[in-house]
Amino acid sequence: MIGRAALLALAIIAGPAVAQEAGSASAGEVRVLDKLTGVVTDVEIAAGQTREVGSLSVALAECRYPLSNPSGDAYALLRVYFRNETTPVFAGWMMASAPALNAMDHRRYDVWVLRCITS
Repeated sequence: MIGRAALLALAIIAGPAVAQEAGSASAGEVRVLDKLTGVVTDVEIAAGQTREVGSLSVALAECRYPLSNPSGDAYALLRVYFRNETTPVFAGWMMASAPALNAMDHRRYDVWVLRCITS
């Protein structure tokens, strides 16, 4: 068990958390892997738009990136539907640098964010 002194020392060493400023992009790029056929498809999606890839509909609500390093990472708010189902197979934020952090769990497809398109 960690004592109070050790916790205080960790808090002092860690210092205050610094929020990173983010910009919003007009579009983003996602990669779709069809695990059945092995086909990989990169798709550009404008913010607020939906694209069809195989049996998936991928909707990009927003794509954010760190202002200090636009090509360094991407954070995308996605909603992914399989065929004509009304419940999404994925709904939430994905990070390009850590796709497994909030991954889509589907038997046939993998989807992950590649980058935000800033120009």
